[in-house]
Amino acid sequence: MTIPRWLEPVRAGVETITTTDLTPFLPPDDADPRRGAVLILFADGPGHDLESGRLLLTERAHHMRSHPGQVSFPGGSIDPGETPVQAALREAEEETGLDAGGVELLGELPELWLPPSNFSVTPVLGWWRTPTEVRVVDPDEVHAIHLVPLSELLRDDHRIQARHPSGWVGPAFLIGPDRDVILWGFTAGVITRLFDYLGWATPWDDYEVRDLPSYMLQGVTRRTPPAAPPDSSET
Repeated sequence: MTIPRWLEPVRAGVETITTTDLTPFLPPDDADPRRGAVLILFADGPGHDLESGRLLLTERAHHMRSHPGQVSFPGGSIDPGETPVQAALREAEEETGLDAGGVELLGELPELWLPPSNFSVTPVLGWWRTPTEVRVVDPDEVHAIHLVPLSELLRDDHRIQARHPSGWVGPAFLIGPDRDVILWGFTAGVITRLFDYLGWATPWDDYEVRDLPSYMLQGVTRRTPPAAPPDSSET
């Protein structure tokens, strides 16, 4: 398989990256987590380089009772009999209309545990070899589709720290044409640690802290700051 040269570190990194490179949280022996998968899909850009590459993300509907407005990788629960790859591609198709036939798989990252929901998520990495139109398939579930330039995820002026009502503060990104959409939580954490591992990102500095917007906090109550990021998973 021939992939863009700038994606070679991703293919090589899949072979060596470990769970602890991506998260400090490991499930206890008795966790018995539910399992899900997400698709981390890279698209080549006009410059055929890292700066012009793209990453496919979805923004959950703002009226949903759980995780409203959350920006995330396409993904969801693994159905009985499915592999993580099958689940990630199926969910991406259901959410965005993605034609899975145009995706070349680069591998899987280690399974990542989300303590608040006892979910274990397998990120599936892919290259969008043949991009096709993507769209909001179900407005009741998805508010918008974002094909985010990687340059926006690497530049300092798109980085902030997001603060949850619990007191938790973590890395976040400002995306969208007006930089008014906050990408935070599980997804931002995976992007940050993966890009750091690949040598793509500059060191995370003491960036501006912003409170999460009210539409993302439906049903959230203030409590003791959690040991892990608040559950912002898309599964």
